Formats: sequence, C-alpha cells, structure tokens
Amino acid sequence: MAKEELGGKEKKTLILCVDRDGDLEVKGGVKTPVIGREANLNAAISLALEDPEEPDANAMFEALRIYDRLCGEGKSQEVFEIATISGSEHGSVEADRKIVVELNKLLESFSANEVILVTDGYSDEAVLPLVESRVQVSSVRRIVVKHSESIEETAALFTRYLKVIMENPRYSRIALGLPGLLFLILGILSIFNLLYYYWIAFIFVLSAFMLVKGFGVDKAAENFIKWAREYSPPPLHVQISNYSAVAGVLCVGVSIYLGWNIATTAVLIDWANWLNVLPQFAGQFIKGSMDLMVIGIVLILLGRAMRWYFEHDVKLLRNAALIVSVGWSRQILDATSDVLINPFLGYEKLIFSIIIGILIGIASILIVLVIHRSAKGFFRKTEKQVEDFGEN
Repeated sequence: MAKEELGGKEKKTLILCVDRDGDLEVKGGVKTPVIGREANLNAAISLALEDPEEPDANAMFEALRIYDRLCGEGKSQEVFEIATISGSEHGSVEADRKIVVELNKLLESFSANEVILVTDGYSDEAVLPLVESRVQVSSVRRIVVKHSESIEETAALFTRYLKVIMENPRYSRIALGLPGLLFLILGILSIFNLLYYYWIAFIFVLSAFMLVKGFGVDKAAENFIKWAREYSPPPLHVQISNYSAVAGVLCVGVSIYLGWNIATTAVLIDWANWLNVLPQFAGQFIKGSMDLMVIGIVLILLGRAMRWYFEHDVKLLRNAALIVSVGWSRQILDATSDVLINPFLGYEKLIFSIIIGILIGIASILIVLVIHRSAKGFFRKTEKQVEDFGEN
C-alpha cells in the first residue's frame, strides 16, 4: 500500500533527535550532525558519561529505541535512518540557524519523506516549525526526565542551578550583580543616615539597567571596544582624502555662517517688505560666503584626486577638470553678488565670467582627453570606468 502511494518508491523515515542548546558538542565533544545507529549510540554514551543528568542524552537513547523498534517490525517498503543535530549554546537565532544548516545537510544525504522528531521537551516550540517547513513531521516524542520528589534530590537540583547562576556570567550579572549593587547602595546610605534616599536610588539603578539592556547599550559598548582594539588605520592616501573631506565640510559650514552674519548685518530685514530686500540679502550672503565655500569644495575634490591618483583611477582626470571649474566659479559668484546688491552696475561682468568659465571648462576637457590618451598605461581601468569616461 505504501509503495502505491509513493509511486513504487520506498518510504524513507528519519528519526531525528534535536539538541538545541548544543550540549552534545560542548559537553560530549561530538561533532554534529551524527548519522547512523552506531554513531548516535557512541555519542549518547559520551554525553551521558560527561553529564549523567543531561536530558539530551536520554532523548538520544529514546531515538535509538524508536529506531530499533521500527527496524524490528520488518516493513520492507520503508527505510529508516537515525540522526542527531544540534544548535548552539548561545541559543536564540544562532542556535536556530545552525539547526537549519545541519538539517539541510542531513536531508541532502538522506531525502526523508517524513520525520519522527525526538526532543528533550523544552525546545519543541522553537524546533518543530524549523523541521516542518522542510519535511513532514509524522510524530513528536518528548522526553522529560523524571525526578524523585525527595528532599535530597530537590536540594541537589537546587544546588545545581545555583551553581549555574554563580559561575555562568550570562546569569550572574543579573541574578547577583544587580542585587549586589542595590545592597551596596543600601549599606552606604545606612552609614550616612540617608535611607530616605534609597527608593530614589533603587528606581534610578533599576531604570538605568533596564534602559541599558533594552537598547543594547552594553553590546554596543562591547562591540566598540572590540572595534577599537582591532582597528587598523587605512592607507595614507585614504587618510589624506578623509582629512580633506572633513576640512572641506568644515569650511563650507563656516562659510554659510559667515555669509549669514554678513547678510544680516548689512541688510535690515523687513518682513513686511521682504521680497524687495531679498536680492540684496542674497547678494551679501554670496559675497560673504563664496571664498571659503569655494575653498572647502576644492579641498574635498583635491582629497578625492589624491586618493584616485594613488589608486590609478581614471576618475582622477574628470575630477581635475571639475576642480578648475569650481575654482573659476568664484568669479561667477562675485559677479552675481554685485548684480544682486546693486543692479545699476550692469551685468557685463557676470556675462563675461560665465563665458570665460565655459571656455575654461572646454579647455579643461580637451586637456583631460589629451592626458588620458597619452597616459593610458598609468590608469587601471575597468570596462565600466572606460565607458563612463567616454560618455562624460
């Protein structure tokens, strides 16, 4: 009957044990995925010898028991395989991603039609959707270790978890560090008879802790310290380019500030008649800011030109032509400001500056083309860069 449903093919069933917290690799020293009965038996024994109280070892033994029982039933139309995969001791996203990688690798070697999932009972909600999204799950077996209710074993279990809290930094910071800080504040305030400030300090410390954890400030600080330790300065030409960019931006910012101060000092702004004074205000603003603004933009372009020179980038030539054009734009801005401040002076200077600027731009382009043809061996050009240069 099963052969007919599967089109004459054998039905492949995988008995899959999932260790989400990665104890098999951490405690047992066994690399996952573990495939086959003998490999799983040896891995389960290794884990049980390292930690007899480990529930994942019991889950692996249960997976072996199910595998033996199904194989013993002797269904010729079915093929069974047993495997164990594991996540990570860090849990959360890292554990799930590792489980998915190992499951995909496992399904490539054994293309199962269905899976019998065996877990320790604590990770079903996280593991089951990951498996079901890739292969049909026909059964889920949860193994929960039975504990005696005697006082001795309860005390031993409590001692075990207390040891984890004491020795694991992930839990000790919260379970011990935060209460310890609050008790320390209580003791200090008691010495100085300032206990009435304790609730204020308690709320302040607790809120600060919640903010740090909630916004991930501790992780950000840890990543910054790691980056500072591993930081390697970029090459010299990149440093020069970055420095000139910062200097150029500062110059542009200061030029805007100077232009605004000069314009507000020279022109009395009358909001009722602002349209009439706007040209004079704009002219004074341009007059006060143009020098430092042109210098700032040229500094930025010079820094980029320096970087492209050392990188043998063909964009260096186009950047050089742009520097010349930006430098001459100072004359155009000066003539524009004169016209805006006093239109009776005429616009001949402005027209002359624009015409000269156009001629300088054309001459720069021609010079760049000549240099580009005569220095082809200097530039390392990609096909895209050559096309972009030709289009420009």
